[in-house]
Amino acid sequence: MGYKKIKSYIMPEKDLRMIWETEYCVQPIVTFDNVVVRCYPDQFDHIFYESSSRSVKDKAILSYNRLEKIYWIREALLDPTAILKMGWDAKNKRYFDDRRVAVIKDNFVVVIRFTGKLKAKIVTAYQKEDIQNVLACPDFDKNSNWVKTNDQDCA
Repeated sequence: MGYKKIKSYIMPEKDLRMIWETEYCVQPIVTFDNVVVRCYPDQFDHIFYESSSRSVKDKAILSYNRLEKIYWIREALLDPTAILKMGWDAKNKRYFDDRRVAVIKDNFVVVIRFTGKLKAKIVTAYQKEDIQNVLACPDFDKNSNWVKTNDQDCA
């Protein structure tokens, strides 16, 4: 796949938001395994802003590093070679039963939350230097409540 980067640092924020809205919010993305993923304009701030410190979690800084890979989100969702893991709920110290983490090249991570069978909403996307904790999570169960198997109806 052709993971395209943009020069986000030379673009005004309004143009970056427009890319998000036109590329991700107008039409849902259908993943390589037929999950319909929806994205919303208000998610831009959560996905593309970073906190000024790990303890504050204020999402105060626009992340040009994340934004340069804005197109990688779609690529990750479409990539049949992505590593699929269960999401970790740090607050409750357990695995989410409705989150799927896709890991692609350069340790880029995309998290979706299932809202129904073959339906999901994007949660976040980021690049992570040390990916071992994500890779140590259990594999996502493709036969779960969220993904259609051969003998299930898609409602």
